[in-house]
Amino acid sequence: MYTSEDIRRFLAEVTDPEIPVLNVVEMGIVRKIEFNNDNLIIKITPTYSGCPAMSTIESEIHKKLHEKGISKFQVLTDYTEAWTTDWMTDEAKEKLKDYGIAPPEKTGGSDNILRNLDTIKIIPCPYCDSLDTKLQSEFGSTACKAQYFCNECEEPFEYFKCI
Repeated sequence: MYTSEDIRRFLAEVTDPEIPVLNVVEMGIVRKIEFNNDNLIIKITPTYSGCPAMSTIESEIHKKLHEKGISKFQVLTDYTEAWTTDWMTDEAKEKLKDYGIAPPEKTGGSDNILRNLDTIKIIPCPYCDSLDTKLQSEFGSTACKAQYFCNECEEPFEYFKCI
């Protein structure tokens, strides 16, 4: 019989299809792992309500659990709480930076999120740490990222937006 910690370790092997250096546990997508008698229940929360990666993530979770010999489980998408970048681990944010994506900062809670939307942010370059950067587009390769340019090292980069 597996423990919740075993399951968490297995799920940490499932990477995000859009950002393959991150796994679904450190991103905070896996919200709950529980056992109901012999049935394993995994609750996941999408980063965005329309995130196209969620079906792939759910499929990869199924594949991983079957690979580990687990057949009695449910994967439930939970919308009761809106996902926030605050659920990402510090290690995940460091991996983003190393991958060339500027990581999100802490939002300070849901009250602060709305105030942050109206504020122009200075986003440090993930390559050279310069603050001389400029927003090029509110959207990058995915809806959860914005496109920036560093005037110092002259590199374009994406910023994982705070939610």
